Amino acid sequence: MAKKQKTVLTKESMTFLKNYLNNPSPTGFEKEGQKMWLQYMQPYIDEQIVDAYGSAVGIINPDAPFKVVIEAHADEISWFVNYISAEGLIYVIRNGGSDQQIAPSKRVNIHTEKGIVKAVFGWPAIHTRNRNPEGKEPQPKVDNIFLDCGARSKKEVEDLGIHVGCVITFEDGYEELNYDYIICRAIDNRIGGFMIAEVARLLKENKQQLPFGLYIVNAVQEEVGLRGAEMIAKRIKANVAIITDVTHDSTTPMINKNVEGEIRCGNGPSITYGPAVHNILRDLIIKTAQKHDIPFQRHAVSRSTGTDTDAFAYSNDGTPSALISLPLRYMHTTVEMVKKEDIENTIMLIYHTLLGITPKTNFKYL
Repeated sequence: MAKKQKTVLTKESMTFLKNYLNNPSPTGFEKEGQKMWLQYMQPYIDEQIVDAYGSAVGIINPDAPFKVVIEAHADEISWFVNYISAEGLIYVIRNGGSDQQIAPSKRVNIHTEKGIVKAVFGWPAIHTRNRNPEGKEPQPKVDNIFLDCGARSKKEVEDLGIHVGCVITFEDGYEELNYDYIICRAIDNRIGGFMIAEVARLLKENKQQLPFGLYIVNAVQEEVGLRGAEMIAKRIKANVAIITDVTHDSTTPMINKNVEGEIRCGNGPSITYGPAVHNILRDLIIKTAQKHDIPFQRHAVSRSTGTDTDAFAYSNDGTPSALISLPLRYMHTTVEMVKKEDIENTIMLIYHTLLGITPKTNFKYL
């Protein structure tokens, strides 16, 4: 039985996490969240870079020739205003993998140049919903869900500053549940940005001198195809990359473990097996976990990981890359749920793994 780690999360860390999760950072509009993240990182880094689309990088030892990346993505799923009806109702399209099933009755923020406009995803009352001849009720679809902001004409909507292309985020924020669980929208994957920032903090506070340049990357636009990671990977040209993201807790109802494998919140970070994951780096991570009594789980993917790992692995003629994932329940909903103990263990696994890498570490298969 693995021994429980002494907590590494400080009061200041948790205040940052709460504020960071509550701050909207929809795909393509991550600017304010990236500002917040870089401000928190300042005491722990030597330099920073921000690319044209907003991926942010904190650098330790920027002059070192050997480069190691630890990476997460900053963006959250959201919606775009797509059409405004004559009656003042607003129809939407996805920005990332937004789930129409959870939308009805949700409160949202419409982001405009005039500021936030409050609205709700309307849905007919159970008494009034039209049923087809078989008695089946209509189901939420992207083309039938709509927003009601109180306006009763297209002009009233436009007078509020709303136009086609305005981005929309859910309102739900940070809460703590029983047994050290945290819930929020957008834990996927701002929790990753938080964890890599905490690694930087621990390196500084413990006065660790790394024999390489460490690039702490918070990439944009993962939710629409790993685009931010693709851009920043080409710019940094890392020798090694460790990516952190979330993965599905498969122990809740309606998930087939035969398909998804078995991952459980509270059992530690998940380490991925798959073609994009470099075997030597993955094994180094596993040995590190075993050496430091950090609990971990294993997960296999048949092709791509579906994370920024793929973008780094296949960049610059190939970059040894690995994926450490945080177990999460209810992904792409407004009540994404993670356990604090898993957060701490993921931070410590990345931290200790970095201390086991040197420029002389052999990552060649042959």
